[in-house]
Amino acid sequence: MQPQTLEKRVERLEMGMLNLQEIPERVTALEVQIVQLRDEMRGEFSAVRVEMKGCESRLRHEIHACEERLRAEMREGEGHLRAEMREGEERLRAEMREGEGRLRAEMRALNQDTRTHMLVLHEEVIDRLKLLGEANGRRQAPRKRSK
Repeated sequence: MQPQTLEKRVERLEMGMLNLQEIPERVTALEVQIVQLRDEMRGEFSAVRVEMKGCESRLRHEIHACEERLRAEMREGEGHLRAEMREGEERLRAEMREGEGRLRAEMRALNQDTRTHMLVLHEEVIDRLKLLGEANGRRQAPRKRSK
């Protein structure tokens, strides 16, 4: 590198000093921009908070409304279910009574059949005993009684 003249060196220093003199103005301008940015951000954050609170309130209201609708639907469904269960229970009881009546009638008929069959068998036994008695009486001659 070649040695520079004093004049050149001073000129360079002056230029550097001029640039350095602009720094406070630029810093001040930057400071103003930062303050403005802070104010804008603060305002925006506040607006976002307010909007979020509004959304939260609407969401809570919607959730509450949905819960109420669900409860109403569940109560209505429960009522329908209870009614269906009562109807089913009544049909089942009617079917049981009808079945009980048919069973009783069938048992009576079977009981009557059994009685009839027993009477027939009884009469057959009596007839056989008579026949056996008569057959025994023919085989044995009457004995004479001794005096």
